[in-house]
Amino acid sequence: MSDPILEARDVHFGYRHAAPVLAGVSFAVRPGRSMALVGESGAGKTTLLRLLLGLARPGSGAILFDGRELDLRDRARRLEFRRGVQTVFQDPYSSLDPRQRVSRIVAEPLRSLGLGSAVADRDTSRSSGLGSAIVGPDVSRTDRQAEIRRRVTAALDSVGLPADAADRYPHEFSGGQRQRIAIARAIVCEPRVLLADEPVSALDVTTRVRIVDLLAELTRERGLTVVMVSHDLGVVATLCEDIAVLERGRIVERGAIDTVLGSPSHPYTRRLIASAPRLPSGRS
Repeated sequence: MSDPILEARDVHFGYRHAAPVLAGVSFAVRPGRSMALVGESGAGKTTLLRLLLGLARPGSGAILFDGRELDLRDRARRLEFRRGVQTVFQDPYSSLDPRQRVSRIVAEPLRSLGLGSAVADRDTSRSSGLGSAIVGPDVSRTDRQAEIRRRVTAALDSVGLPADAADRYPHEFSGGQRQRIAIARAIVCEPRVLLADEPVSALDVTTRVRIVDLLAELTRERGLTVVMVSHDLGVVATLCEDIAVLERGRIVERGAIDTVLGSPSHPYTRRLIASAPRLPSGRS
């Protein structure tokens, strides 16, 4: 079995003068096995996602990335993590800067990580570390800009948007198209993991299906591993291989998604399934 990319080990977290939000949470995300974190509102899903992103630190326990404790105070470690893990947020309307053209929005991870070298490719950067993908002094500004444009165009194409979308602004697109732009921004630097926080809950049903299908296609074609926070069991059953069910900050059940949803052992999981409007009969 492959080593985990991301792992939570006995994670506890709470805000000052408040009840604990997470208590003893442990799970592992392995390459090629997308993970669903499900539960009702207030279960601790969003807090857990913040910890996985390094936006907060556990009160006790640890979040690990590639087997090492995540500490984003170290710049090299932070760049390595941001290179490998990207995020798609819930609301496609507020997650995109309305003042920026789509080309600049999608290119933002490349610029912030120092990527875009005309001589760097995915295999090189994976094998020799982030440094091989950092733009060096010998790469001209023209070459750097051309490489960024190439990557932005490829990312937009991957999510089903035309190349001329790059020159437009977010307000010119529908909600589903905006979420495709957000996904393009997340995959432009070819991460290994995509953390998705309720990525389809703000969309209508038809658009929701299309975005889930897009995410499934990206996992197949790019080897992308998705960690999806959701309360929608139908969505996660379509996309994910593994699941962790949270109730009031604790994982009450976890395992292969077909097993957990097909034969749940915990009463809370059974209640979630019973309240779901519809579950697919199986994943293709």
